Amino acid sequence: MAEDSIAVVDLDRCQPDRCNYECANFCPPNRTGEECIVTRDERHEDDDLYEGGPDQISISEELCLGESCGICVEKCPFDAIEIINLPQELDDEPVHRYGENAFALYGLPAPEEGQVTGILGPNGIGKTTAIHILAGEMRPNLGEFNQEPDWDTILDEYRGTGLQNYLEDLRDDDVTVARKPQYVDQIPDQFDGKTRELLERTDERGALDDLVERFGIEAVLDQDIDSISGGELQRVAMTATLAREADFYFLDEITPYLDIGQRVTAARIIRELAEEEDRSMLVVEHDLAILDLLADNIHLAYGSPGAFGIITPPKSVRNGINEYLSGYLENENMRIRQDAIEFEEHAPRTVTSGQVVAEYPELTKSYGDGEFSLEAEAGQIHEGEVLGVVGPNGIGKSTFAQLLAGRLDPDTGEVDAELDISYKPQYIEIDQHMRVDAFLRSITDDFGSSYWKTEIAQPLQLERVMEQNLTDLSGGERQRVAIAACLSKDADLYLLDEPSAHLDVEQRVLATDAIRRYTEIHDATALVIDHDIYMIDLLADRLLVFDGEPAQHGHASAPKGMREGMNEFLANLDVTFRRDERTSRPRVNKPGSQLDRQQKKDGEYYYTD
Repeated sequence: MAEDSIAVVDLDRCQPDRCNYECANFCPPNRTGEECIVTRDERHEDDDLYEGGPDQISISEELCLGESCGICVEKCPFDAIEIINLPQELDDEPVHRYGENAFALYGLPAPEEGQVTGILGPNGIGKTTAIHILAGEMRPNLGEFNQEPDWDTILDEYRGTGLQNYLEDLRDDDVTVARKPQYVDQIPDQFDGKTRELLERTDERGALDDLVERFGIEAVLDQDIDSISGGELQRVAMTATLAREADFYFLDEITPYLDIGQRVTAARIIRELAEEEDRSMLVVEHDLAILDLLADNIHLAYGSPGAFGIITPPKSVRNGINEYLSGYLENENMRIRQDAIEFEEHAPRTVTSGQVVAEYPELTKSYGDGEFSLEAEAGQIHEGEVLGVVGPNGIGKSTFAQLLAGRLDPDTGEVDAELDISYKPQYIEIDQHMRVDAFLRSITDDFGSSYWKTEIAQPLQLERVMEQNLTDLSGGERQRVAIAACLSKDADLYLLDEPSAHLDVEQRVLATDAIRRYTEIHDATALVIDHDIYMIDLLADRLLVFDGEPAQHGHASAPKGMREGMNEFLANLDVTFRRDERTSRPRVNKPGSQLDRQQKKDGEYYYTD
């Protein structure tokens, strides 16, 4: 193979018992008598340590003709093979490769003392692998997956770079680290007990009480860890991590399940810890507004998810995010996306109201004396619009959605019982042992049609998960399948509760496009609850704003125009946004900055013209 190509075999998809080895039979080198594609048993008959089943295929990267051939890719009936050209500018060997024909990571971020370093890139591109390496949880193998190199070899590779001193300290156990895991919903599987017990184990700096108060988790301290919500788990995980005494803190996705106010609070705490106590932070994040607010510099990660990932040298935060959105990396002279992610250059769009799809009176719902209660003003939802729903966690947004969906009965008021609603819940619990394609086929007769593939399956990137079992899907894969299931039903109103959760930036934009295109093509109506301001900005025509006292009582306004609604919402949070001059993307103003003060004085929390 050309030196700038790699071969990747997805062992979860390679099913030799269901094919005739078309990849090997049609491989040009094989047809000349060379052993380019053989079974793993044939390649490793004297090696018991290779990964994969003995009948699954192995591709020799030395003999393969590269992406210009691609015959095996086309012939594989299970889409299990990728032959990929690496960027010509990539001269380095991999930092780590997981095995033969497996994922390869190139480049590592360099954590800076006393700074917050961000990492931005798609899911499956190696960001978490980089964190595991820098946290000392795995040793980089420099592409030699058959044997782990010793530290002297690793240090020789990084001698003279910004990582040399850090890796030397890591080898000598002279650096302490604390890491917040990506998937906080797995914490109850690893710890059984009260929240307080978990946190007290981590209080090494004497900062626990202050962090508990600032993150607002006092109410859950005496609750069992498996009984608290996703947002509470996220704040508990950050509290536990930041309470530790460490030289470097690695925070893998801090915003899932958090509302915008909680996200801004988390960003401020992280920044203060870096600035005032000279702590070093490395943060992986998909919420660009929050990443922009908290980071001092940023590394971009690009490549082919599941196949290879490349981490760039550090960039300024503004330029890095703008390059990422444009899809073109200037210093690397690399196009990483065909189309730029674009935002409206003007003030929020003006909406022409269509026919009324749903009209509801004032609604109230109480869960009992001393429990949460919700009051919702009367309102109308129009045909063909996307109505964004914003507000803090625990304020009644999901309760309102369930009232509209008929899953809850209001105490006063009545929702149109004839309204046909398709509902994607906030928390996706899948216990059905069936394949994705069978699940989606059971929902719609359009499954497999050219329209369904083009408008739903392709934008949501479902092709590679169709043959997987629902219970085996990752959080992001479950989210995309759930969005597809919601949009595949015939309904008067589509309710999507937090569709951005676990999705990376590209996936959020594609999901946004899928929802908007569906409403436009079918003149359908959608109500979308989300905390990602970028997604709401791209998606919504009008806003439904919730305020009140979280976990006690909530109030829902009647639907408002975007500017009026966002001004009300952001004023409640004491946060102002501006648009980037180059890309028109939303950016959070630094608290107390001149622009922040001026916008608050003018009452314009949501951009200035």
